[in-house]
Formats: sequence, structure tokens, C-alpha cells
Amino acid sequence: MVAIDPKFAISVRHEHERRFALTRSDQRFLLFALGALFAVRLLAMFWWPFTDSTEARYAEIARKMVETGDWVTPQFDYGVPFWGKPPLHTWLSALGMKLFGVGAFGARIFIFAASLGVLCLIFTWVRQHRGADQALVVTTVLASSFMFFGASAFVMTDMVMVLGTTLTMIGFYNCMMDSPYRSAWGRWFFVGIAIGLLAKGPVALVITMIALLPWLAVTGRWRELQGFPWLSGLLIAAALTLPWYILTEIKTPGFLRYFLVGEHFQRFVVPGWQGDLYGSGHQQPKGLIWLYASATFLPWSLFFLALLPRAASCVNEMTGSDRDWHSYLALWVVAPLILFTPAANILPAYALPGLPAVAVLLVSLWAQGRGRPGWWARSAVFMAIVFVGLAFLSLTILARYQPGSITDRSERGLVTAAQSYDPDVQITYWGGRSFSAEFYTRGRVQFTERTATFDSLADNGLRDAVAIPASIASELVPFLGPRFDPAGRFGHRILFVEDLDREVTR
Repeated sequence: MVAIDPKFAISVRHEHERRFALTRSDQRFLLFALGALFAVRLLAMFWWPFTDSTEARYAEIARKMVETGDWVTPQFDYGVPFWGKPPLHTWLSALGMKLFGVGAFGARIFIFAASLGVLCLIFTWVRQHRGADQALVVTTVLASSFMFFGASAFVMTDMVMVLGTTLTMIGFYNCMMDSPYRSAWGRWFFVGIAIGLLAKGPVALVITMIALLPWLAVTGRWRELQGFPWLSGLLIAAALTLPWYILTEIKTPGFLRYFLVGEHFQRFVVPGWQGDLYGSGHQQPKGLIWLYASATFLPWSLFFLALLPRAASCVNEMTGSDRDWHSYLALWVVAPLILFTPAANILPAYALPGLPAVAVLLVSLWAQGRGRPGWWARSAVFMAIVFVGLAFLSLTILARYQPGSITDRSERGLVTAAQSYDPDVQITYWGGRSFSAEFYTRGRVQFTERTATFDSLADNGLRDAVAIPASIASELVPFLGPRFDPAGRFGHRILFVEDLDREVTR
């Protein structure tokens, strides 16, 4: 294949701009929608509580990093290394809490920044190749899709990995298209790989290779790989990733075997995998990832149905450059789905790496097959964006004023109630570990399943509080003693608080 003439690329972009031109009112609405979505997500960062177990677990691991000052090995518990994931998302949350204080905003702000980075990358890329109007629509569609909006400030690994895979895919395409900054984009390709390796591990690299290798085979662009800055790029990726992997294996031997074999092979192919050191496997029917992907892109996945009548003619009308563009996007979309189709342990968030591409693909195909949006298309887009915005705003308001109606898997309300009696109250939970309880007490909580533990509470010199599941409260209350009074029900637990002024007759 010969390199694309930059002048030809510009003319192609101008043609797409002409065929998909938005009105001023459409542009203003989309900009307003993005601003409103940003405001709602920012508000939710403060008001949504950490819930057990995923987000609370990662937030608590980051809090422990700040508390202990150990920035090499994330800790599942004090002195217990967390080998499940690399630390980039933990570093971001820990840095946020270091700068802004231990709390929801600090833990989430740099994850949110990663999602904004994805949106900026996609907007810039689409504007470069398809024009500003398509870029604005794509950015709004992506930002308002259910999974992307929900995950955009969720303390977990996936959004940070999406930043890496998006940078990798954009960097590769721009380098292959012989852009004016080809070498620079080639190096950004390797930076994206490094981000993925530090965010979630080799799975990020595998996802991109599943997309890139078939695309190279279909388009015959193998020779153009010679223009990649392989030496400097590989050195950049190695310099950014290897130090942490080596330091962690030296500090906690056994990490590499567990992480590479357990987390990257057994987790996905062994149903109900029992080797997970930090939880349990999510046994699901194989192939469910495709259904998850359709759900994560709602409400926009429904818009693909409107393209079906024009699908065949749309493909036939594509030029060579259009075919390369759309095939690249399609392979980017299906790469994570192909990887996780045979997986037994999956979550909906595993479809996230393909969401940026599916947003671009939807808008690009729409522009190719239907051209400028008509009245009904603009009305449908308006209703979809308003629906998403109002739905998340309503949930956010409920999370602030009636959190129990949203979830019973957060201990924020219980901890706040216990601390209203005494900021230094010692809280004891009956049953298994709660990461949200650990986070909101800053590690000052204990868990037990032995009634003998209650005997030591009366004479420890502290005001104690005990959280007991409501289903077994009647069985355990006699073991608490006469000093403990019920202080309310929070989710499925009842809180009992010690009255230190009450005289106890033995």
C-alpha cells in the first residue's frame, strides 16, 4: 500500500464535513448536553457512596497506600499484597486523596480525568479525519452511553485501561496514515501500551492486537510498519512498565505467577475459578459479553437498528479509505468481545474498551448511509440524551437524600450514624469483611463471627458500636449486654451503640 496523500485526506474530511453539517442550534444543544452531563457526573462524585465490593475495595486499597506510604505494592489488607491488578488506577486514586483529602472526590477525581482524556482523544481524532461536527456528536454519544457515564468516575481499573487502549488505537491509525506527526503518534502508541500494562496488565495489549493484526491482514499494510519508531517506542514502554513489575516481584515473590497465570488465564477459562485470592469468580454463560456490550452502549445501541435497511448499500458505496476507516473501527469494537467470548468469569465493564470505537462507528455509518441528520433523528437524539441525563440526575439526588433507596451495599450511613455519637467510636461488624466500612472508618473497624468478641467491648475504655445483620439480630443481642441500645437500621444491618454512662449491675 502507498502512503495516503495528506491533501487527499483533507479533501476526504471536507467531503464528510459537507455531508454531515450540523446547524448552529444543534451544536449549541450538544455543547449544553456535554456541560450538563459533566455537572451531573461531578455531583455524583460527591454524593454517590462507595458500595461493596468493587469500588469500595479499590478505594480502600488506595486509602491504605496513602496511609502506609507504600506506593510500590497495593495492599489488600495491612501487610497483605494485592496482586490482582497493576497499580495505575490505585496511584491515581491515592494521588487524588493525597491532594484533596481522603474521601470520594479525591478517590474519583483522577479516574474522572482519565475518562475526560478518552473523550478528548476521540474528539480530536474524529475531527482530524471526519470533521468537527461528527466529532461533537461522537463525543456526546460516548459520554452519554450508560456504561461510559457510569464508569467515568468509578474507582476501578477499566476506565484507566480504556485511556490506554484508546491512545494505542489512535496512535497506531495516525501513524499508519502517514500523518504529519507520524513518529510522534508512533511513540504515543507505545505510551498507550504502557498505560494499559500498568492499568490492567497484558490483557490490554491482547485486546489491541486482536484488532490490529486482522486489520493489517485485510488492508495489506504490513510494509508500513517499517515506519514505526520501534526502538524508541519499545524503550519508552519498557521504561514505563518494567520497573514496577520487577520491583513488585522482588518485594513480594510469587506476584508474576499469580498475576500472569491466574488473573490472565485461569480467571477467564475456568468456570467458578477458585484460585482468586481476593474474592470469587463470576461464573457466567460463555458468550454473554456480546449481550453485555449491547446493554453498555444503551440507549445508542438502538440507533443501529435504524441503519439496518441501508447497511448493504452503505458498504457498497464505501471508497478504499472509508473501508479502511470502518473496518478499523469494527475490529476495535469486537476485539474485547472476541477475547471474552470463551471467558467464564466476566463483568459488563469488560466491554468498555470497545465503546469509544462503537460511538465513532455509529456516527460515521450514519453519516455515510443517511447523511445530515433529519428532524426525526435529531428528535431521537434529543430524547435519548435528556433521558440519560435525567435518569442519572434522579439517581444522584436519591443517592444524596435517600441513599437506602439506591443501594444497601454501602456502610457510609451506618458509619456516619455511629460517629455522630462519638467521632472515635470503635465499630465492630458481625460477619464478613466490608470494604466500604473500612474506607469510611479509615481502617478503624473490626469484623468478627465470634460472640466471645463482645465480652471485651464492655471494658476496653472506648465507646463501641456493633453492626449486626437484621436477620440474626434477635439471636445476637443477648450477647451484647445491657449497655448497647439500637440506633437504627441501615440497609440489612442494625446498629447498636454503647451507652458509657449506664451503670451495669453484674
